Amino acid sequence: MLFEQRMYAHVKFLELMAELYENEFEDFFHRLMCLRYPDFLDVRTAGSLGDRSADGLSLHSRKLYACYAPQTVKPDKIRKKFEGDLSGAVAKRNGEFDTFVFVHNDRRGVHPKVTSLLATARDSMPSLRFEQMGTRRLWRECMQLDQMETEDVLRCEIPIKETTFGIGMEDLAPLLKQLQDIRAESNPLVSLPDVSVEKLDFNRIEGADREDLLRGMRQSYLVDAFYAGSRSELEHDEVAEGFRLYYQQVRRDYSDADDVLWQLKMYFLGSAQPRPKVLRAALVVLAHFFERCDIFETPPTGWQPDIGLTA
Repeated sequence: MLFEQRMYAHVKFLELMAELYENEFEDFFHRLMCLRYPDFLDVRTAGSLGDRSADGLSLHSRKLYACYAPQTVKPDKIRKKFEGDLSGAVAKRNGEFDTFVFVHNDRRGVHPKVTSLLATARDSMPSLRFEQMGTRRLWRECMQLDQMETEDVLRCEIPIKETTFGIGMEDLAPLLKQLQDIRAESNPLVSLPDVSVEKLDFNRIEGADREDLLRGMRQSYLVDAFYAGSRSELEHDEVAEGFRLYYQQVRRDYSDADDVLWQLKMYFLGSAQPRPKVLRAALVVLAHFFERCDIFETPPTGWQPDIGLTA
């Protein structure tokens, strides 16, 4: 898909994640996985037999999927659901799977309770492997589909004609104001070095995320203009410092660059359902702080990219 089409699909995907709960979320999950994997079995309930504690099975990868998508997340109910699905799967489908995958609809990431439950299950059942599948992984699976299949999953048409979503100061201002409101108090940053595409290579930012940042860089000068207009450079540095501190926190929890970028976007998009222009503005803001070297690591002097990574 074209960049604008992928951005449009991303918005529609986030809208779905904000609206789908329980059975509707499970239906979405089934549509997606059936299109992605020929060996995926979308398990339905059958009278008193139920679904035998599986919302999906992958025959060849031997994975069992258990979906949990409540409207309101409550730790006690998470524990009850997880432990019930796991014990039921072990009792009713012994020998049918090697990996238990907990599928959820939490856009912000993995609930702390789920991380503890997965760690406990790993230690108590060493013969099984455990995974979680949340919003970021679901989006990645969507982006492996062709356009027609993606439209089927998202239940909407993705415009074929390239559309230009121009970004102006009025689009960036609300996001930058949001960063100002939630920034961490700190001293101004020292002078920062210029960025090069080697930084993308060094941090192994590839594919769609790389393209998004490169496109955002074309308009990142607007962020400088925003602060140069009516705001001080001190405020600019304070916002950058808050963003950098949040990046460091996220980096401790996530090793993959795409997971880190997703969390940074959620930092100022929050739970809102962004319009294409807002999402495009978010990419411009990310690109700006990436160029300033406030987020992600700068390659050491003399570092050379691996073969296969291109600008």
